[in-house]
Amino acid sequence: MSLILVADDAAFQRLRVRKVCENAGHEVVEASSGREAVDMFVASHPDAVLMDITMPDMDGLEALGRIRELDPTARVVMLSALAQQAVVIKAVMAGARDFIAKPAEADRVLSALNRALA
Repeated sequence: MSLILVADDAAFQRLRVRKVCENAGHEVVEASSGREAVDMFVASHPDAVLMDITMPDMDGLEALGRIRELDPTARVVMLSALAQQAVVIKAVMAGARDFIAKPAEADRVLSALNRALA
């Protein structure tokens, strides 16, 4: 189906989201930091990105900004335990297609991903 970049500093979160995506028929590449997410975006040209906000090296909001500079049409969905309204607004204003509060249920991840890919 589609190539999805999953960016999260927690390996267990990447694995969890990877399984949800793969079970839905998507191919997945991973990144463990914001900087790595930008590099993987350039290298793999994914159809969509599922990205955590709180990561080392470069946070997800900064990575989102850089990815959108590289490709203004990039489809990025943010995932974070920080579901504060100000953070959500900042992510959407920076170009995120959706925001998912962790821990995210599989159906919520897939519905956000499907909307982003539509």
